[in-house]
Amino acid sequence: MKKVFFTTNIILFFLLASFMVVFSTIGFETDRFNKFISDKIIEKNKHIFLKLEKIKFKFDFKNFDLFLETKNPELIYKNLEIPVKNVKAYLDFISLIKSKPKIDKINISSKEINIDQLKKIIIKTKPSSLNSLINNKVENGKLVIDLELYFNDNLNVSNFIAKGEVKNMDGVINDDLSLQDTNFNFFADSSDILIKNVESKMKGILIKDGNLQIQRNEDINLKFDFATEIKINKKNIINYLPFLKNIKFINKETDFNANLDNFLNITFDKTFKVTNYVYTNKGRINELLFKFDKPIQNSFIEKDINNLYFKDSDFSVRHSSDRKNNINAVGIYSIDNQNYQKYDFKNNFLRNDSNINLDFEFAQKLNIDFINYKKDHNKTAKIFLSINAKKDLINVKELQYKENKNSILIEKLKINKKDIISLKKIKVKTFDNNVLKNDFDLDFGKKIRVFGKKYDAKNLNKFLNQKSKNNILKKISKDIDIDLKNIETPLSKKIKNFKLIGIIEKGKFVKISSKGDFGDNRFLDISMKNDKKNNKQYLEVYSDLPQPLLSEYSFFKGLSEGILTFSSTIEGSTSSSKLIIEDFKVVNAPGVVKLLSLADFGGLADLAEGEGLSFEKLEIKMSNNKGFLKLEELFAIGPSISVLMEGYKDSSGLTSLRGTLVPAKNLNRILSKIPVIGDIIIPKEIGEGLFGVSFKMKGMPGKIKTTINPIKTLTPRFITKALEKSKKSK
Repeated sequence: MKKVFFTTNIILFFLLASFMVVFSTIGFETDRFNKFISDKIIEKNKHIFLKLEKIKFKFDFKNFDLFLETKNPELIYKNLEIPVKNVKAYLDFISLIKSKPKIDKINISSKEINIDQLKKIIIKTKPSSLNSLINNKVENGKLVIDLELYFNDNLNVSNFIAKGEVKNMDGVINDDLSLQDTNFNFFADSSDILIKNVESKMKGILIKDGNLQIQRNEDINLKFDFATEIKINKKNIINYLPFLKNIKFINKETDFNANLDNFLNITFDKTFKVTNYVYTNKGRINELLFKFDKPIQNSFIEKDINNLYFKDSDFSVRHSSDRKNNINAVGIYSIDNQNYQKYDFKNNFLRNDSNINLDFEFAQKLNIDFINYKKDHNKTAKIFLSINAKKDLINVKELQYKENKNSILIEKLKINKKDIISLKKIKVKTFDNNVLKNDFDLDFGKKIRVFGKKYDAKNLNKFLNQKSKNNILKKISKDIDIDLKNIETPLSKKIKNFKLIGIIEKGKFVKISSKGDFGDNRFLDISMKNDKKNNKQYLEVYSDLPQPLLSEYSFFKGLSEGILTFSSTIEGSTSSSKLIIEDFKVVNAPGVVKLLSLADFGGLADLAEGEGLSFEKLEIKMSNNKGFLKLEELFAIGPSISVLMEGYKDSSGLTSLRGTLVPAKNLNRILSKIPVIGDIIIPKEIGEGLFGVSFKMKGMPGKIKTTINPIKTLTPRFITKALEKSKKSK
């Protein structure tokens, strides 16, 4: 009996086990619950019609639920068929026993839905912003989704889980730019949205390994990380220019090749206002070319800069609401594709406030006229620059320049729209072939102090003769004190123990008292007085050596020896001046030689090329009105030749001169025939033979044309000037 009982139990156990296996795996088909499920769904949403066929029910022993499964049901939402592959409904088993069936969960698995189908479905749903996004910005692609709906006791949806896959989707960004071949997996419930394995393409940009997470609690938090491979060039850069229009140096000629990792973390409040954010970007810039619309010009750099090229650079960006913003880049660069050099760039910024540290090598030619310093392209300088930039104000906290033994240090230089506002210190030490050329300091305190062992002023005139609009010191008004032991001047002349005290107002000297020593009992004196009552300035210069002061003026090329006296009355933008040079020579001056040769004064031309033409006196009267220089009169008299000339030079550089050139022997013959010195009456018989030539010179610098006409009769003005000089010489 026991054996029969035991055997029966075993059989029952196996039958029960088999039933459970079949019930939980294969299940059993029934249509008993079809109407119940359909009615319950329609009860909650009248826009839904669900028709079920061949429902198979199974038992979930883990959750002690009965679930019903049907394939390819007919699901219609607002008269639109939804492509459903499978539907599962989980029923509470206890509720079935009580004859009060309750749905715990419904799982809906879709067939592959193309974008056109999705647009038709989504247009009938809310919110409208999602409708607009999908219908206007999404093109092509396919979607597969599994949707789980969880119900409470009242058969209201208490939670949901949506997961699936998007393949080959295209999205429109603007008319010229779109996302292509976008693929990703997604998961979403009532609190989180997770998008993984994002891959996409734009023109020149490959997006990969992307992950997006949106968490909804009291606030909404979005996290997005992805990698990009960027290959933007002349063919596709035009698509990105609308987004980069505020970056002036990016244009259609820009090339960009980089591999970057990106991370974005944004927190929104319930009104979708951003409360916190962090964006980071880190990677490698393989190539980056900036080609400027207009070449960058700098008075210190010999050639204009047409492009900047960066490569093999480590790059990172951080921009956040906590204001810890920075841009860092380390690598190599070149100017106009020449001489690759190292650079290290750091920028900590907040809106329009940037703190920049730039450490870089510089190999281009450099020319600083103010100190007569030149660097060839075969020498590399190291430059460190620390800057604080705020809108129109630039504060150069420190600039260090080092090249071999040459060094320049600038501290606390403030510039506003290219004008210097203030400056603490400049320290300069330069060499030329190991010979010391500059060693001086410039301090800005209550007054400007310039002091040191040596200053190379060979190009100082070129610097001082800049147009007023280029005067970077026009915001400076201070007393000035200069004490320099040695000053190098043009023509290898030196000034020793140069001292100057004066006043600068708006970048211009208004008062000067100075003295310097050329040696051999030769001196330089400069004085300027300011008559505020009459709004005039009076400048006087005396020099026992004229050449260092006139070397930048081509008109005086070839002048040697002599004594210079200059006086000028300055009133606003106008001036009236007089220059006198006595007992000097003109040696091998190309302009003079050419003029004499054209005049057929061969002997004098040879003399000018050789030992030189001597002159007793040169007197120039001139005026300057807003850049228009009028030569009212130039008269030079000498034992070999005399000149009377007038003309002008306008602000464009156009020069126009006319004058008379007479050999001394002819002039002396004329003067000897004048019976009365006083009221001059020139008898007709004086006009015997050729007395000289008249000439005209006109053109732009380097293109001046000279014409010559012989003359038989000199003007009374010329003879008057000659007689005046003759009387004074006696």
